[in-house]
Amino acid sequence: MAYGIWLAVLGILGASNLIIAKRPDAKEYIAKIAPYQGWIGAVSALWGVWTIISCVLSMRLLGIVPIYWISWVADGALEAILGLLLGVGVLKTFIKNPEAQARMDQTITKMAPYQGILGLIAIGLGVWFVVAGFLFTFA
Repeated sequence: MAYGIWLAVLGILGASNLIIAKRPDAKEYIAKIAPYQGWIGAVSALWGVWTIISCVLSMRLLGIVPIYWISWVADGALEAILGLLLGVGVLKTFIKNPEAQARMDQTITKMAPYQGILGLIAIGLGVWFVVAGFLFTFA
């Protein structure tokens, strides 16, 4: 369930422009978490990469609980991509190699047009994880 809540918050930050355009009253609530956007993004990017690695190492779950495993991979991918988009400023402070920063900028440029859509998908998947946490338990 924690994955779902974190992913939903990340999605809200990622799709904030779309959300505010539809619901102007949401601006006040989004503004409360916006100052932490860089750090939330940086942590999410690193956690997303770790999640993808964990999914690959746990490939046997694909045969046992395929929907869970596919959701888990999607969670990792969304965390990595949205985290990179939202936390690029913070991540650049830790990356000193100019080539790596240039590649990061290229990736951001390619992915930025999809940020709102990815944010909405992240919100949906986050809700799915919360609901699935209540519906299913793994012993």
